[in-house]
Amino acid sequence: MTTTDDIQTYMHAIGQAARAASRLTAAASTAAKNTALLEMARQIRLQQDALLAANAADLAEARDNGLDAAMIDRLTLTAKSIEAMAQGLEQVAALPDPVGEITDLKRRPSGIQVGKMRVPLGVIGIIYEARPNVTADAAALCLKSGNAAILRGGKEALRANQALAACVRAGLTFAGLPESAVQVIATTDRAAVGALITMPQYVDVIVPRGGKGLIERIANEARVPVIKHLDGNCHVYVDETADPEKALKIVENAKTQRLGTCNTAESLLIARSIAASQLPQIGAMLAAKGVEIRGCAETCALLPVAKAATEQDWGEEYLAAIIAVKVVAGLDEAIEHITRYSSQHTETIITENHSHAMRFLREVDSSSVMVNASTRFADGFEYGLGAEIGISTDKIHARGPVGLDGLTSQKWIVLGNGEIRH
Repeated sequence: MTTTDDIQTYMHAIGQAARAASRLTAAASTAAKNTALLEMARQIRLQQDALLAANAADLAEARDNGLDAAMIDRLTLTAKSIEAMAQGLEQVAALPDPVGEITDLKRRPSGIQVGKMRVPLGVIGIIYEARPNVTADAAALCLKSGNAAILRGGKEALRANQALAACVRAGLTFAGLPESAVQVIATTDRAAVGALITMPQYVDVIVPRGGKGLIERIANEARVPVIKHLDGNCHVYVDETADPEKALKIVENAKTQRLGTCNTAESLLIARSIAASQLPQIGAMLAAKGVEIRGCAETCALLPVAKAATEQDWGEEYLAAIIAVKVVAGLDEAIEHITRYSSQHTETIITENHSHAMRFLREVDSSSVMVNASTRFADGFEYGLGAEIGISTDKIHARGPVGLDGLTSQKWIVLGNGEIRH
């Protein structure tokens, strides 16, 4: 493929095949889908040496191209991570199948019964960077939810992704499902992404997984719906009635357990009435963990180690050992601050006041809102979804961690026995 026309022809062929396959995956039995997933897991274990060799070639090229250590880490496969991929496929196979589930069935005065049935979205395009494990995860979640998938991984992982694609195809064939139910795009040309996100005749939804630049591009240029989140500026608010031990423990976990995740706390708010008694202890803990504090004037007065925060700091997703800290008058100002600066990902309140907790839950408009718990729980596995395709901060369709249900929609169904409308 040497020209834009070649890419367009290739992508339209991919799209046509996915659309045709989606009708078969939507009708596939749970047993067939699970058989495919279990065989994919078996193939991944059998092909461990081939996967490691493909990954080694990707890593060598990545180092030659000067990729940073964090990207190299995300790109690297090991025997342990390959086994984790296989186990992930088996875990998805063990999850309940959402497709065909009928809910809310009610009889109307006319005699008809009206309810909803859960159905696949159709064709899902997933665009991601670096992590080869997303290839297996995305294939599993899309197939189990009855969808066809078009996967476009980062150029850094091209060889490993194609090796994984062979395992996925083997599983599909073994179960009697079309190989085109999961297709991994074989070109690194950026024009392929442009084509994928502008083919509404073939693609029903796009899920971008990667950095803010990638997601912004997809959101701006796509002509099909996008399930996404841009930032993870998550807040912890320590209320005036907060238990000091809970506050210290939750702030420590929310900020320091892992620095580079979208559900890591980036902003800390604390009520003025308790700031003098609780903030020094919290600040000492953060400093001991190597976290830089960027604070308001009151914070800097209480914590000599803090640096003065700028306006930009209040809206920042650091993904690093930095946290923005602000002293607020109380719950009202905390909610106002979150409303202004939050990315609507995850926020938590630490409080012993029930009415404050309920107000926070009702009035904070984020995809996950918590009481007395770490923001790090905002995750599909922790929520009992088994796995997730990503986090959505959109308000329509899927919101928060997107698992199997989030890759389906509901249609109305009517059951009758000869009734007619008068």
